[in-house]
Amino acid sequence: MASAETPAEIFKRALAHAARALAEQSELEVSFGSDGPKLVGGVLTLPHPPRDPSGTESAALRGQADRLALRLANHDEALHARLRPADSQAAEVFEAVEQARVEAVGSRSLAGVRANMDAALLTRLERSGALRAAAAGRVPLNEAVALLVRERLTGQRAPDGAGALLDQVRGDLEARAGARIDALAGAADDQALFAARLREVLRALDLDPGDGRGDEPSDDSGEDEPDAQEPDSADDQDEEDDAGGGEGQSMDGSADDRTPGDERDGRPDGAPADADGDASDEGAELNEGALPHRQEDGGDARAPDAYRVFTTAYDETIDAAELCDPNELERLRAMLDQQLTALSSVVARLANKLQRRLMAQQSRSWTFDLEEGVLDTARLTRIITDPTSPLSFKAESESPFRDTVVTLLLDNSGSMRGRPIMVAAVCADILARTLERCGVKVEILGFTTRAWKGGQAREAWISAGKPAHPGRLNDLRHIVYKAADSPWRRSRKNLGLMMREGLLKENIDGEALSWAHDRLRARPEARRILMVISDGSPVDDSTQSANAALYLDRHLRQVIADIEARSPVELIAIGIGHDVTRWYRRAVTIVDVEQLGGVMIEKLAELFDSEPKAAPRRRRRAA
Repeated sequence: MASAETPAEIFKRALAHAARALAEQSELEVSFGSDGPKLVGGVLTLPHPPRDPSGTESAALRGQADRLALRLANHDEALHARLRPADSQAAEVFEAVEQARVEAVGSRSLAGVRANMDAALLTRLERSGALRAAAAGRVPLNEAVALLVRERLTGQRAPDGAGALLDQVRGDLEARAGARIDALAGAADDQALFAARLREVLRALDLDPGDGRGDEPSDDSGEDEPDAQEPDSADDQDEEDDAGGGEGQSMDGSADDRTPGDERDGRPDGAPADADGDASDEGAELNEGALPHRQEDGGDARAPDAYRVFTTAYDETIDAAELCDPNELERLRAMLDQQLTALSSVVARLANKLQRRLMAQQSRSWTFDLEEGVLDTARLTRIITDPTSPLSFKAESESPFRDTVVTLLLDNSGSMRGRPIMVAAVCADILARTLERCGVKVEILGFTTRAWKGGQAREAWISAGKPAHPGRLNDLRHIVYKAADSPWRRSRKNLGLMMREGLLKENIDGEALSWAHDRLRARPEARRILMVISDGSPVDDSTQSANAALYLDRHLRQVIADIEARSPVELIAIGIGHDVTRWYRRAVTIVDVEQLGGVMIEKLAELFDSEPKAAPRRRRRAA
């Protein structure tokens, strides 16, 4: 007898049927994964729904599905690729307004669809930080223009929050381009005519619309522009949909310092982002401590695909407690405990099984009749019967696990936001506590970046004249949640930091893996284990747009290959909704984040059951 469907499964099926109907494609393939929402190759991928499909989070998920489906039905991607402006600022506005047209045309008589997309819009703007813009100069231009066009095409005011955001700049936009925005309403059903009139809007806003991308001149710096992302730009649009549309220009022309949320791990490998998108406002001058074109990991520094770092001046390795005041850290930890009480009990049971399994292998054994050590009280009777007998001492044999250290390296990228990062934090917490009871030291590390799409490193590159092949162009943030020598009770609160809004940004996996590995190599323990938990490929838009395709991917493969071939560190990876078996020799991929705790414990148990990795032999150089 077939088991009854869960509410989540029913919700998925209904969502897929609705998407096919809106897209007018009865054979549309709809899948669910942690790298959604995205639309690539005619396949619509959506995030996994929440456990309670009746909650407010579900309305935003329906809105994301509706936006993608309507894009399929009302948008010509090839035409869009030809008409999209070359200028990055103009292109951001062009993309946002075209999506507003797609949604307005597709939802004219569908009130439910409009409500879903309102929910998705507010969620996106909230996650990006745009709704918290306190001054007109901080309102992203692309979002503001898209909201105003949306009102013109639908005849309805933007939803609360979004409407208030638009009101901060409405007067300025109306004065500069109001008449031209009015003209868009009559062309909403004709994508080509709409784009032509939209170029007039861009000119009125002092942006360069160009004449399409077909005859785009090359950049003076010699870098390749990211035209190759077409015609799959719908994928990028949807990643911006969940991420807040990227870092667009603000109303005062300055770069926007907001922190987009769910972004991009689902982007096809190597698909670049805009190379000329505005940088953050953290500073524009080249710091004296910058190290332009620092070559990493050997190789020819002149080769375009050799991995290098433009500057390390703005990177940071920081303790979690330093990123948050103690009161907020305690509040975040309480939030983490409250939301994952049920999961904690399940993982705790599994952890207890692991502990019993390890303790069984650590049966005590003693060496007796020693001249020093612990006094052997069982042999004191010999002193009574023969007072001339010497005292007897004993010593406990070394436990096989007491000379082991485990590092958990957690992906802190934006796509982990929500339940994935909560589950990862609690599983790491429980695993650290369990291994500590077994005498195994544990280190918990996280990796992300300080900014979206390049921070001060990118600004330094711009100030230097945008030299070609600059290498990594973002500011690393490596976080120590728990040091190996720090007891669990002192580090417990630190894991709550992962719940902090705005912490999770982009991920440069290769350098993070190298950092965690170097920390392990410096440890005195004989056995060292490194477990990586990630939900996607390395992605940093600024770096990928200014370097060769698959630049970060190739570096990650090189770091993994070096560790697996030349290091005594035992490396294992767990992918959440992302196939990491193509990267790591010892790896497992899980579809549902709820499986994470069990898989982490199972894989560690397998490692402890096996023999330690033998240290590689050094090759002798030929004379």
